[in-house]
Amino acid sequence: MSDADLDTALKGAHADPEDLASAARQTSVYVYEAPVRIWHWINAAAILVLCVTGYLIGAPPPSMQIAEATHQFVFGFIRFAHFAAGWILAIGFLGRIYWAIFGNHHARQLFILPLWKRDFWREIWFEVKWYLFLEKEPKKYVGHNPLAQLAMFGFITLGVSFMIVTGLALYSEGLGVDSTLYALFGWVFTLLGPNPHVVHTLHHLGMWWIVIFMIVHIYVAIREDIMSRQSIVSTMISGHRTFKDDRPD
Repeated sequence: MSDADLDTALKGAHADPEDLASAARQTSVYVYEAPVRIWHWINAAAILVLCVTGYLIGAPPPSMQIAEATHQFVFGFIRFAHFAAGWILAIGFLGRIYWAIFGNHHARQLFILPLWKRDFWREIWFEVKWYLFLEKEPKKYVGHNPLAQLAMFGFITLGVSFMIVTGLALYSEGLGVDSTLYALFGWVFTLLGPNPHVVHTLHHLGMWWIVIFMIVHIYVAIREDIMSRQSIVSTMISGHRTFKDDRPD
């Protein structure tokens, strides 16, 4: 039985009884390949550095009085860490797109939403009720549940893409209008207005958009590990989804 068949069986959407019985016998399924897991943790570290340094860039710390200001490079180090983490985020995201093409079907969940499927929207509503403690029993999913998939697309696929594009545009501004990077991303200032502070503000607001997602993501992952019928946190370490009971749905 393939991962795709097992995924359908565990979702319980028009599943064949034989598939459900087969799924019930599965205790562990290999879901996330090594490139996906490595990208997840590097991406998490890069976003953490970007959020901390980005906040300090927007609200600079006071000068340290241990030496003359000309002998210090505190803000320079903050900017360097921000730019380095930004490049890691951008290059890693390109690698993630590559693996979405050549990896297994779970690697594509971050970029493709089955919006045309009625079952997808019905199960999103079920997951909303589950997270609001209005459902007594959670469902099993091999990959992301539909609500998590929708959130990942909105906050990571779209959110990180926006932050990369606006971040590179702001970086190119410092390099000058004659730079290659400005030639590639200068259109952002044309699109969002001639005042570069608009791009700065939107980029800063995007940081808080990502921070909100990080808080919710960590809470939900730990909550599901405790309350749901499958592993969550350890799956992104080992790659295997482990199920806690033998009921198919």
